[in-house]
Parts: sequence; structure tokens; C-alpha cells
Amino acid sequence: MPASAADLANAGCLTCHDSNRDKIAVIGPDGKRRAVEHVDGRAFGRSIHSDLQCVACHKEIVDSQASHKKLPGVAGPNCVTCHEALWEVEKKNRRNGETQRLKLVVDNIEAYRKSFHAAPDKDRPGKPKAYCEDCHSSHRFNVPPADSPRRTAWHRSVPETCGNKCHEDQLEAYAASIHAEELTNKGNVKSAVCTDCHSAHSVVNTSTTLFKLGNVNTCGTCHEKQLRSYSDTYHGQVNRLGYAYTAKCADCHDSHGVRAVDDPKSKVHPSRRLKTCQTCHNDKKPGMHPATAGYVSFGPHAHAGDFAKYPQMWLASKFMIALLIFVFAFFWTHSGLWYYREWKDRKDGKAPPRIDTKGLAIDESKHFQRFSAGWRVAHLIFALVTMTLILTGTTALYAESAWAPWVAKAVGGPRVLGYIHRVAAFLFVGMFLIHFVYVMQKLLRDRSFRWFGSDSLIPNWKDLADCWGMFKWFVGRGPRPLFDRWTYFEKFDYWAVFWGVNIIGWSGLMLAFPHVTATYLPGWVFNVATVIHGEEAFLAAVFLFTVHFFNNHFRPDKLPPPDVVMFTGTQSLAEFRRDHPAQYQQLVDSGELAKRLVDAPSPAMHKGSVILGLALIGIGLVLLILIGIGFAGS
Repeated sequence: MPASAADLANAGCLTCHDSNRDKIAVIGPDGKRRAVEHVDGRAFGRSIHSDLQCVACHKEIVDSQASHKKLPGVAGPNCVTCHEALWEVEKKNRRNGETQRLKLVVDNIEAYRKSFHAAPDKDRPGKPKAYCEDCHSSHRFNVPPADSPRRTAWHRSVPETCGNKCHEDQLEAYAASIHAEELTNKGNVKSAVCTDCHSAHSVVNTSTTLFKLGNVNTCGTCHEKQLRSYSDTYHGQVNRLGYAYTAKCADCHDSHGVRAVDDPKSKVHPSRRLKTCQTCHNDKKPGMHPATAGYVSFGPHAHAGDFAKYPQMWLASKFMIALLIFVFAFFWTHSGLWYYREWKDRKDGKAPPRIDTKGLAIDESKHFQRFSAGWRVAHLIFALVTMTLILTGTTALYAESAWAPWVAKAVGGPRVLGYIHRVAAFLFVGMFLIHFVYVMQKLLRDRSFRWFGSDSLIPNWKDLADCWGMFKWFVGRGPRPLFDRWTYFEKFDYWAVFWGVNIIGWSGLMLAFPHVTATYLPGWVFNVATVIHGEEAFLAAVFLFTVHFFNNHFRPDKLPPPDVVMFTGTQSLAEFRRDHPAQYQQLVDSGELAKRLVDAPSPAMHKGSVILGLALIGIGLVLLILIGIGFAGS
């Protein structure tokens, strides 16, 4: 017969199961004897379950005999069903005192169900890898109040809880780590323990991409500066795009056995750093090459804010920032004043300067041939390749933005993104070299060519005078300058490509072939190259889609866009007279104008050029918006 309630009270149970008693062994389901867990009465009295009776959990027990009779069909203790039942009652009664705590427990249960611990254990069929009791010990479990000495002691016990039962090897490695030293020797309770990195209930398989990506952010909760600097490297950019194949914190610093950088046993100690790099950078992996000597002095956490520690990067950053400020301040002011002056002149009814064509037998329906087919094709290829470079490059540069992972995924991942970027860079440099060789051989053969003449793209004193004259015109202190074949802002655009190809090209080449670079140069070169490459690319892209677009498509006398001269190769005579009056007058005076006149483009050609121009402008403005989003969030 069932025992009385008094017989099944906790005191009755502890007469046999108290830890002061001899151990009890019973026959388990497998036919082997197993020891029954003893209960420390004092620990149980301090636990969260101290006000519960044993039979509240052990509902299958109906007597106090040595070999308990158990109710058929009644399961043994189950933390999950018990707490979920309590939560349902609490929701009905709406007693706010315990609601939040019980809700947290139920949330933890849901997280556990999806965790690696809840997966079936191959060595114990029918059992999960770990269950609540393995970590919490229901007879003594309690979470002490925050900031209390008992909470500190509980926090310190986490590694032993995880390690003693299941993860002995990891506990041994952790015990020698800087994290354990901080926790045990220095009393730093903020130092990482198992649950800080793996979580308490939503533990996932460490070999999954989800864990590898999340673990970097987990490290960053304590090491914020290091996370920011890591995110600026190629390793970090790939990680931020949602891919885990590049080096992460644990790959360089180890996972459980993390040691201080100056510890000779640390994986990132200078004496062992090259070997650590070579675990990934070796010829056994497709597309990889063995890390060379310069890798040792590379700063994976270098940043431009510390001159004493990273002087080269500080200087490079300050130079690029000064360049950005100067270029944008000058040309954005230039564009703004230009727009204002044309708007005001139109408002006041002022007509642009006119050239007297009286007596000239000129067919006004004709167009002026400004660009040959070769120049137009080269410009189109440059435009397409440049936009490809900007999209692929800024996707990596602003990998933490909301849009970048989508772009990376759309093209097939960072590796494909990198291949596209390198192919586009090769095409860009190739086109540049072909252009340079073509122009130079042509000019060197032309004995009559004047290097600083009106047909030359080399800046001269007139350009300086025209620039000064434009600013005087902007503020109403003089007439608008009469431009020759090439304006000073067109020359700037042209020579900016030479600057950009060298700055972006050489830095990109060093980053593309790091094993070669590091063979001859120190590792800090990579840090400097990364800064220069990204900042100069930002400068080029923003300048192109703001200043260049304004000068050629969005200033009032060009509206509505686009200006199609780079697609058709021709301008109407009225537009030519307005844009380049000095060249027009020179051709009229020399009698050469008629030789440069051609029929106007066909309607189909003009319409196609407008569509192409609008498409390129639209793509450029979309890229500008993406860059703006990335810059604002960086």
C-alpha cells in the first residue's frame, strides 16, 4: 500500500539518501548495479528547490521501502515538463512575482532543445549529450544574486562544471590560459569562462559556420577595439560578409588555451607567429601559398589611432584624410558655386557669352567631332570596369553594412567577389597601359605637337588662370573664362586616373600577392596598403559619382542629363561654342572648323546613347548610395 504523506516527506527520504549515509546501489535498466546519487541536506536547503518535496519531482515513487514500488506509466523526474507546467500555471494566475524568472527558464528550455547538447548521444542511445541535471544538479542548484560573493564563486565554478564531467581536455587547456589566470589568480570575474563563449543553453556545434561567425562577436564583447581592427582586415571583412573560412580569433590565439601575446607558448608570440600563419597560408590549400617572413610583423589589430605603436599606419591615414578633405572641399565648393552662378544668371536673364559667326558659311545642323571611336570605346570600358571595381571593392570595404552580404552572396561568395575584382583590376590597368603607350608613341612622332599647347592635356598657366577666373565668375567679379580644347577640370579628371592607378594599383598588387610582398617587405606594409587602397578607392568613387557627374551631366546648362558626347563623339555647334569657346574661335580663325564638322547622330544613335548614359548614371548613383550607407555605418 502507498505510504502516508508523512512517510514520503523530505525527512523520510533523507534517512536513506542523505550524503552522510552509506551509498545505495540498485540494478539499472542494463542489469548492472549503479550508485544512487546522495543528497547533501544542507546544500539542498540553500537551493532554489528547497521548498519542494522530493515526490514533487519523483512522482513515480509511492512508498518508502528500500526497493521503491513505482506507479506504472509515470515518468521519473523531468526538469523540462515540470518547469513548463509551472509556467502555464503562472500565466493563468498572472502572479508577476515569479513570472519573469519562470519565463527565463522556459526560454532557456527552448534554446536547449535546439542546442548541440540536446542532440542524441551515440555512446548512450536514447540519451542526449547533456541534460539539465548534468550542469545544474537539481538538489543543490541556485543562482546567487548578482554582484554577491556567492555569485562570484558560482561563476568561477563554471569551467569545472563543464570540464570535470565531459570536457576534460578543454578544461586542462583552459587552466593554462590567460582567461583562467585572470579568473583564479587575479580575481577578475569578467574573465571568460565556458558559458561566455559557448552560452549556457543555446550551445551549438563548434564546427558549424554559425558558431564560428558568432564566436568572433563573442570575443568582441570583451575585446571591442580588437574586434574593430580585425574587422578592417581581409580576414575580418570575409567574416563580416558571413563566411568563416578566413582566420578568426581562435585560429590565431587558440580557443581554450589562449595565452598572452608575450607568453613564449602563445600561438601569436613572435617566435611562433609564422608557424601559426602557415597553418592556413600553405601550399596544401588550393590557391594559397606558404606564409613568408613579413607575415610576422603584420599587425592584425593595427589601427591608425596610435602613432607610438603603429606610426606608418598613422601617417598613411592622416595623409589620406588630408587628401580627402582637400579634394572634396575644393571640388564640392567648386560645384556648388558653379550651380549657384548659372542658376542666378538664368534667373537674372543673363545670356552666356556669344561668338560672332556673322559672315561664316556654317551649317548649324552639323556637329563638331570631339572624340574618335577609340576614345569612346575606351571610356565605356573604363566606366564599366570602374563600376565593377567599386561594387566588388566596397562590398569588402563595408562588409559590415546591411547590403554587402547580399552582394557577396549574389556573386557566389567572397572568393568569387575577389576573382571578379582582380579580373576587373587587370582589365583596368591593361586599358590604362594601352592608352598610355598609344598616346605617347603618337605624341613622340608628332614633331609639331606642343607639350604645353592648347591641344595638350598637360596642365599649363592658362589652366591656373581659368580656375581663378571661374571662382571670380562664381562670385560675380568677372566674366566666365573662355575654355580651350581641355578645361582644367577635365585635365584633373584625366591625371587623377594616373594617380589612382598607381596608388590603388600598387597597393592592391601587394595585397593580392601577400607571400611575394612579405618575402621582401615587412608586414606593416600590408596595414599601410590596406589603408591607402581603401581610402583612395573611396576618394575615386565619391569624386566620380559627385564631381565628375556634376561637371558633365548635372550642372544647369547640361540638364536634363545625360551629356552624350562621350557616346556619340559629337557636339552640336551651339554646345561646342558654349563649352570650348577658345578652341572654337581658334578653329574659326585658322579655317579648320569645317574640316571637323560631321553629320548629327541619327535619332536611333542619339536615343541609344541617352539610354546608355542614363543607365550608367543610375548605376553610379546607386553605388554612391551604397557607399554612403557603408560609410555612415563604419
